[in-house]
Amino acid sequence: MSSTLMHCPAPAKLNLFLHVTGRRADGYHLLQTAFQLIDRSDMLDFESRTDGKIVRSNDIPDVPAASDLIVRAAQLLQQATGCPSGVNLTLHKILPMGGGLGGGSSDAATTLMALNHLWRTGLSRQQLMELGLQLGADVPFFIFGENAFAEGVGEKLQSIQTPECWFVVIEPGVHIPTPAIFSAKELTRDTKPVRIADFSSNAEMHWKNDLQTVACALFPEVENAVRWLSQFGNAKMTGSGSCVFCAFPDEASASRVIMQIPDRWTAWKAKSLIRHPMTELLQKENLVC
Repeated sequence: MSSTLMHCPAPAKLNLFLHVTGRRADGYHLLQTAFQLIDRSDMLDFESRTDGKIVRSNDIPDVPAASDLIVRAAQLLQQATGCPSGVNLTLHKILPMGGGLGGGSSDAATTLMALNHLWRTGLSRQQLMELGLQLGADVPFFIFGENAFAEGVGEKLQSIQTPECWFVVIEPGVHIPTPAIFSAKELTRDTKPVRIADFSSNAEMHWKNDLQTVACALFPEVENAVRWLSQFGNAKMTGSGSCVFCAFPDEASASRVIMQIPDRWTAWKAKSLIRHPMTELLQKENLVC
């Protein structure tokens, strides 16, 4: 088996809707959401080491190696399995931090999936998801590897089918700390729960994000982006922000909107995915082992 895994994708997610349905005694919020994978990704390289050390080989602005989720994910897998191997980790960061795209969680999930393969630790997907939950509520979804209806704090997942489409995503240029949104007194915490059967491909993009009102009040540039993009469809914020997105039936439609976006914002288009691209990559790796 190879001692390296290169160009491993850590794709972004969009929340097609996000409802806050309650709050647990420990302070965690109960959510319902639909996660959609898209084809814009961070990329990671892994090189196994024999000395047991876990080393991030490149600098990431404002993210010390010791607190980086990819380092913590590698350490967690190492400790959980007693694996004597180490790894050199290289993260090529493309997704914005504080954008609601799940970049850090996706990086951690790809790290767990890649090292489970590289180190031959042999954990099942369910075991990796349970480990991932210790790192963050969105990590299990990325390991789950399919578009999903999620409940609980985001860890109870059921596979769903979503329409093939293209998305325009605007980065409004603000970094939103998730705690600032969830701690706001104005946050709606009692949205009536829905059933997965209520969620249809015809209706999904018309559901709301309960966090959006709070984010727009605290960060006016998010509201500006939502208002601007709404002229082309049902635009909404993803996650706890700050990125704003809108769905389009084809790439040409998305491209036309991209051409009109004000220069003050970074914007890009991405295609919907059916499954996590790491699944195919690891299947190819297994064929050559």
